[in-house]
Amino acid sequence: MTTVEQATQIILSNALSFGEKKVPLHQATGRILREDLVADRDFPPFDRVSMDGIAIKFEYFEKGKRAFTVEGLQAAGAPKKALTEAGNCLEVMTGAVLPQGTDAVIRYEDLSINDGVATIQIENVRLLQNIHQKGTDQTAGTIIVRKDCLISPAEIGVAATVGKPQLLVSKKPRVAILSTGDELVDVDEQPLPHQIRKSNVHNLASAVSQMGVTANLFHLPDEKAAIREILREVLNGHDAVLMSGGVSAGKLDFVPGVLEELKVEKLFHKVSQRPGKPFWFGSNGSTVVFAFPGNPVSSFMCLHRYFKPWLYKSYGLPLLPVPHAVLAEDFIFKPDLTYFLQVGIEYGKDGKL
Repeated sequence: MTTVEQATQIILSNALSFGEKKVPLHQATGRILREDLVADRDFPPFDRVSMDGIAIKFEYFEKGKRAFTVEGLQAAGAPKKALTEAGNCLEVMTGAVLPQGTDAVIRYEDLSINDGVATIQIENVRLLQNIHQKGTDQTAGTIIVRKDCLISPAEIGVAATVGKPQLLVSKKPRVAILSTGDELVDVDEQPLPHQIRKSNVHNLASAVSQMGVTANLFHLPDEKAAIREILREVLNGHDAVLMSGGVSAGKLDFVPGVLEELKVEKLFHKVSQRPGKPFWFGSNGSTVVFAFPGNPVSSFMCLHRYFKPWLYKSYGLPLLPVPHAVLAEDFIFKPDLTYFLQVGIEYGKDGKL
């Protein structure tokens, strides 16, 4: 029987590439960035005022001058102004270009203005005070965000800053999710006494949607010819096929045999784990098939434990770190299997999971 570690390595070694496409900036969140984001100019692109107040030439303060005649106002978004008299000042707003001929900004809170004269009321004034100097964040041509990362609102902000209305991203995989069995009916149907409503496919579809993937849903009846026809169509149109049920050893579990007939190579069947022991995995080179057991807990666990790492590997992303926590009480499991224990996670008073 295949171990969890062996199954993981086999699955990751069958990662795929989905190609690339350009999407509008507002549609890029949650996608995988496929281009470096490069500074198209210095940031900030000018010496930027970082406090409302006045701008002066520091050497005059250093020589003892405290009262400065106000020549005007430098607003944010306005072209750079210049002092006409070196010993005067200009009022400045946060985000404005530092006026020519000035090299220190004093906050309004640290001065008074009367009859057009600003009087500095503090003694702790420094050269370049309250000035965000040009290029101190990034210089033109610098890579700010490297490709092959998951795009979050932070990367969107950077892309907008460097003038990228579109971004090159990975295409999303085409994913199909299949339910199996004549005992299943649609959610809006009233099941007969021997039937149940489909739940696994919706559970799995919701889970993959949280991974940024939209899945197409299909159903396989307990009839071999119909299974073969539907699977042939699905395999031709998808990168990954997720199945729930039909992979155990029952007389009506036709799926493994049909997959092999359709040239999907079985890479393993049955993993030494609980839940999820009957898990079947295979590939035809262009499509991978995750045939999970029909038990809802089994299929949900296998999706997160195996499909999600495969998706990250296919995107070229580093695998997510596995969080660790301390069990509140000991748990003993006798069979020689890897056991995936359902737990509730909380923080203890010591801050540990």
